[in-house]
Amino acid sequence: MDFLRFLEGIRTPIGDVLMSVVTHLGEETLFMILALTIFWCVDKKRGYFLLFAGFTGTVCVQFLKMLFRIPRPWVLDPDFSIVESARAEATGYSFPSGHTQIATTFYGGLARSAKTRAFSIVCIVIWLLVAFSRMYLGVHTPLDVLVSMAIGLAIVLLYYPLMNKASRDPRLMYALIGAMLLLTLGNLLFVELFRFPADLDLTIFANARKVAWQLLFIILGLCVIYPMDRHVIKFQTDAVWWAQVLKLAGGTTLIILCRALLKAPLHTLFAGHPISDGIRYFIIVVAAGVLWPLTFRYFAKLGKQKKEKTA
Repeated sequence: MDFLRFLEGIRTPIGDVLMSVVTHLGEETLFMILALTIFWCVDKKRGYFLLFAGFTGTVCVQFLKMLFRIPRPWVLDPDFSIVESARAEATGYSFPSGHTQIATTFYGGLARSAKTRAFSIVCIVIWLLVAFSRMYLGVHTPLDVLVSMAIGLAIVLLYYPLMNKASRDPRLMYALIGAMLLLTLGNLLFVELFRFPADLDLTIFANARKVAWQLLFIILGLCVIYPMDRHVIKFQTDAVWWAQVLKLAGGTTLIILCRALLKAPLHTLFAGHPISDGIRYFIIVVAAGVLWPLTFRYFAKLGKQKKEKTA
C-alpha cells in the first residue's frame, strides 16, 4: 500500500484523465475486437496465438481471484482514495489484475510475434503503461500487477513456439485445445463445488460463476472452429483495405447482435442459470469463427473485381 499512497500523492487532473484512457487498452472488449481483427484480416496463425494466450491467462486470473479472494485496496484501507472514474470497472477481487493480464498476453504477444523492433517497442510501452495505470488509479496493488505480468509473460513465452509448431502439426493444436478445455473445466468445477466461506461476496461469486461458464463454452467453441476451418472453410485473410473494413464492420456487428439479442431468451430458457451465458458465448464464438469466415471469399473477390473493371 505504501507505493499506492505515493502515487495517490502525486496524482494530477491531467494524469487522472490520461491513465483512465490508458487503462481502457487492457479491457476485455477491446482485446476481443483487436484479436478478431488480426484473426480475420491480418494473420490467422497469430490470431489463434493471441486468442489462446488471452483466454488461458483469463482462466488463470479468474481461478486465483476466487482462490485468494483479496479485497480491493480501498477496502483494505478505507482511508485510501482511488480515481473515481476507475471504480465502475474495478469489480471482483483484487488479486491478480485482469487488465494487466490481458495487456501482457495481448500486447506482449504482439511484441513477441512482431516483425519489426519498432512495433515491438510500441506494444511493450502500451503493456507497461496499462500495468502502471492500474496502480496509479488505485484499483490494484503492485503484487496484483506483478503476478499478472508474470502469468501473462509465462503464457506468451510458452505458447509462441507451441503455436508455431501447431500451425504445422494439427495434432499439437488439438492437444492445446484439449489442455485449455481441461483448464476451463477445472476452473468451473472449482467455482461450483468449492466450499467458500460464509462471508463470500455473493455479487462477486455470481460473476465468477458466469465467467467460468463463459470460458468453458468459449473453448468448446474453439473445438468447433479449428476443425471446421482446417477441413471445410480454410479461410484466407487477404483482401483490399476497404474490403477489410467492411469485413471487420460486418463481423463486429454480427457479434454485437448475437451478444445483445440472445441474452434475454437464453436467460429465460435456462431460468437464470449461468449456463445461459456460456451457451450465448459459444454461439458468438462459432458465429465469429465459422459463420462469418464463410463470407471471406466474397470480400477477397471485391478488390479483384474492381481491378478487372478498371482494366
